[in-house]
Amino acid sequence: MPDRQPTPIGAAHGQAPMAVLCPEPPQTPDPGGGPPARTPWSRRRVLLLNATYEPLTALPMRRAVVLLVCGKAEVVHGDPTGMVVHSATSSLEVPSVIRLATYVRVPYRGRVPLTRAGLMLRDRYRCAYCGGRAETIDHVVPRSRGGQHTWQNCVACCAKCNHRKADKLLSELGWRLRVVPSAPRGPHWRLLAGVVDADPLWLPYLGEPAA
Repeated sequence: MPDRQPTPIGAAHGQAPMAVLCPEPPQTPDPGGGPPARTPWSRRRVLLLNATYEPLTALPMRRAVVLLVCGKAEVVHGDPTGMVVHSATSSLEVPSVIRLATYVRVPYRGRVPLTRAGLMLRDRYRCAYCGGRAETIDHVVPRSRGGQHTWQNCVACCAKCNHRKADKLLSELGWRLRVVPSAPRGPHWRLLAGVVDADPLWLPYLGEPAA
């Protein structure tokens, strides 16, 4: 049986593609009920910082490696697994956080989009009703009864509570919210709203999440 070749993940123009040398670590569920386990390296995102260390976006791994190889960015934090990519002439530690070599101006955008990933991060993957592991989202005032799809009316929820609540109001069930839901604030929340598996190494650059 022929040897399996490593999968190329990208390189600068004119250079040999870079490929992962180390095997993928096993993916295991989090017994503590935290965020989902890390995705395979080929689907991971890399936090991109401005030259001033302001968070800009989460890049696909391929794009991050290309920026590094082209000299347009530098590694701030490598991946905790210590994985390495290499080409015929060089090697590079898989990054978790990178920083642009030159400053780019970003237009101000105040409103944070409501996404499932952002909502789960805001509520720390905990059910707003019982405090258990959240698996879905729920409208506090059901949409069938006039509730809106907003940060103030959406919460993380476990499947059991979601099924029991159905289209009822909290007053009809005698339930209370553990925390009053609100829209998160801060530029980093625009980034987090679209990222499912934010690396803990990103947190010092993202600031404190809203409760």
